[in-house]
Amino acid sequence: MANKENNMDQMKMDDMKNDHQKMSDMQNHMQSMNHDDMKMAHEMSSTGHQMKMDHGSMNMSGMDHGHMDMSNDMDMAGGDVMMHGGSMMHMGNLKVKFWVSVVLAIPVLLLAPIMGLNISIINLNAPLAVGIVIVLFDSALYFYGGMPFLKGAVAEIKDKSPEMMTLVTLGISVSYFYSLYAFVANNFLNPANHVMDFSFELATLILIMLLGHWIEMNALMGAGDALQKMAALLPKTAHLVTETGETKDVAVADLQVGQSFQVRSGESIPADGVITDGQSTVNESLVTGESAAVTKTVGDKVIGGATNNNGTLTVKISGTGDSGYLSQVMKMVQNAQQSKSKAEDKADLVAKYLFYAAFGVGIIAFFAWLPQGLATAMTIMVTVFVIACPHALGLAIPLVVSRSTSIGAQNGLLVRNRQAIEASQHVSHVLLDKTGTLTEGQFTVNALVPSKDVDEQTLLTRLAALESNSTHPLAQAIIAAAQAKGIKVEAAQSSQNIPGVGIAGEINGHQYMIVNGNYLTKQGIQFDQAVADKWAAKGNSVSFLLQDKQVQGMVAEGDTIKAGAKELISGLQKRGITPVMLTGDNQKAAEHVAGLLGLKEFHAGLLPNDKQKIVAEYQAKGNHVIMVGDGVNDAPSLAAANIGVAIGAGTDVAIDSADVILVKSEPSDILHFLDLAKITNRKMVQNLWWGAGYNIIAIPLAAGVLSFIGIILDPAVGAAVMAMSTVIVAINAMGLTGEKIKNE
Repeated sequence: MANKENNMDQMKMDDMKNDHQKMSDMQNHMQSMNHDDMKMAHEMSSTGHQMKMDHGSMNMSGMDHGHMDMSNDMDMAGGDVMMHGGSMMHMGNLKVKFWVSVVLAIPVLLLAPIMGLNISIINLNAPLAVGIVIVLFDSALYFYGGMPFLKGAVAEIKDKSPEMMTLVTLGISVSYFYSLYAFVANNFLNPANHVMDFSFELATLILIMLLGHWIEMNALMGAGDALQKMAALLPKTAHLVTETGETKDVAVADLQVGQSFQVRSGESIPADGVITDGQSTVNESLVTGESAAVTKTVGDKVIGGATNNNGTLTVKISGTGDSGYLSQVMKMVQNAQQSKSKAEDKADLVAKYLFYAAFGVGIIAFFAWLPQGLATAMTIMVTVFVIACPHALGLAIPLVVSRSTSIGAQNGLLVRNRQAIEASQHVSHVLLDKTGTLTEGQFTVNALVPSKDVDEQTLLTRLAALESNSTHPLAQAIIAAAQAKGIKVEAAQSSQNIPGVGIAGEINGHQYMIVNGNYLTKQGIQFDQAVADKWAAKGNSVSFLLQDKQVQGMVAEGDTIKAGAKELISGLQKRGITPVMLTGDNQKAAEHVAGLLGLKEFHAGLLPNDKQKIVAEYQAKGNHVIMVGDGVNDAPSLAAANIGVAIGAGTDVAIDSADVILVKSEPSDILHFLDLAKITNRKMVQNLWWGAGYNIIAIPLAAGVLSFIGIILDPAVGAAVMAMSTVIVAINAMGLTGEKIKNE
């Protein structure tokens, strides 16, 4: 059918014309596939980054797809895990915990004195009864809503790295236990001297911190989705060929190296192997990213997860399970995702220093004021601890990120990993997959070259007639070109695929064929080699219309550059970022596209694992890398890069491996992401100062450093300052608007 001269060594396009509808049917089947029986391993080995990905020669054994369980990994997607200080903390469902805590906090917020002012929203003439109610709900809040932070503090202390969780625990514990003391003192010990309690602060601190971490977790959900969807590429059963030559359906997990299976038209290939009988075209796009179907015959290797388009193949298994090609890709994705989760959070870092400062100053203040009496010293120390409670700090980052992601979504950007926003400040290189990212990934007719006795319209009419029953992208490009010229396409009669040649059919009583250049050369049929080579060198697939050994003309079909691709390249270069193209195409095709886009760096002839290696090579040189792609083959490199960006029109696996998704599939939106991230980082830094900076003044004042001139920060004033910082943080976050993206 066509001669696509790329890195597939001028692969034959002969069988691509057979029943291409089966390709789309298979893709639909895979989307609806029940992959409960394909749960992937929770304990995968960590060798994925170094594994040589030879499809045919790997020793593939040991992975039992039928008995693997990813449930532990999937817990992360349920919103019940917090990451602080490099530690994973299972903390129950945050959403449920937050709303239950809201209910528990209502009586406290209504009845407890507001910020030490001895004024409550509802004043009842029953101080003891009110006190008992407040204590009961304080206790429920502390031990239920505060439990995640208590457990988190234990984990941080065990890691010898007290951060946000320890600081929050310090605040809520001091507030709770001092409020218990205040209840006892005010009602039983010395009711005449009112002791301030911190119940109101306890309730608001727990609610705000739960809300902040709920927002944070929503940005981190779904880390395991990519692995599940990769598993779904493999079928649940396989047609095992028995010793008698018959077939029987068995679970994929039961396949063993050396056995043979049969894969029929439209089915997914269950394991890696070598074809021993049959001929077909195989769609490997979801696995390798190659957009065109690949002709396969006896002796050729096939990859588990690819789709058999037409014909029946018998395959001898060279590998299955843990060592399979698809499984290796999955390992690389998992390893990269796990390593990425170790990034340190800015707010935790600030909280660490704030904890040491508040704790140290509070203890010093206690002993400094102890000569004035135990009650005075205790009040001063508690005031220091309460002022340091990170109400604003807990919301400083999540509020900005939440606002940023909302604005991004409105502008076609989905930010799945908040670390991507912070990492964007250091990006030096953007690595771009060609097909589907810089190019449309859809073929178009780039040239029609009729012979002397045939006009262009006649050539296109006959080509479309032969292709009319096909749904393959190359065929559809010809049909679309004919329709654009107003040509009424009538299907050729007796249309049939000719293995190794192309497609043939009858038009108006005459036999026609669409063939590739190899067929013409073998048959000794003359054609314009120079013109064919010219179009092939531009990355086109060149086909010929033949009638009775006479070439009627040729058609060149190729991918097209995306409208925003050139804008992206120039925009990156203006920002001092180096764009680099990665492609599986041959060197000539890559050079052609690079020239059109103004690219100075590119890598051609790449396999999927090559892309990840290139990402690692750039990173090893100290560069911070954004990887942009759209296929399963891009998933490992997307996950390994400092920031992974997926084209929204790409596969689910690529999307789930990425940190950022371009919903509209417009490459230039990468520039919008960089601008949004720049503003977001600026707002985060501002909020960190508003959320914690006031402590530089408030903590020393609460400790009484200016008491010699009569200035001591009253607990009520300290609580008010703390509340005001929360308001300022919220207002500053709301100042992040979509209009600023376009003005950067």
